[in-house]
Amino acid sequence: MHLRKKILLAEDDQDDQDFFHDFLHEREDIFLLPIASNGEELLDYLASTTELPDAIILDQNMPKLNGLQTLQLLKDTSRYSNITVMVYSTSTDDSLIKRSSLLGATLVVSKPSSYKGYQRMIDELIRHL
Repeated sequence: MHLRKKILLAEDDQDDQDFFHDFLHEREDIFLLPIASNGEELLDYLASTTELPDAIILDQNMPKLNGLQTLQLLKDTSRYSNITVMVYSTSTDDSLIKRSSLLGATLVVSKPSSYKGYQRMIDELIRHL
């Protein structure tokens, strides 16, 4: 029996939060931790828990702390620096990919536009765990 992978999501769009919640709860290989609506909430959650996630999914475009700012803080904190992080955005231009990679993101992807696209994105993330 394999353990379910714990995923923590930071996403400010309620529709995307709802979709992720429903989509990830259908998967038997994933346990979705509470969803943060921005990077600040994500960091507060991590500071308050003893059980860290296996992976974090960061939306790039969020208020307070965006994906790159949150990624920087995660990788600068020894307690979180080894957590697999995926940054995703509606626009993945070369500069976002380069900056995310330099900061330590495992994956940088475009937001999928279909259910199958989300499946592929999550499958890719799971392969890195």
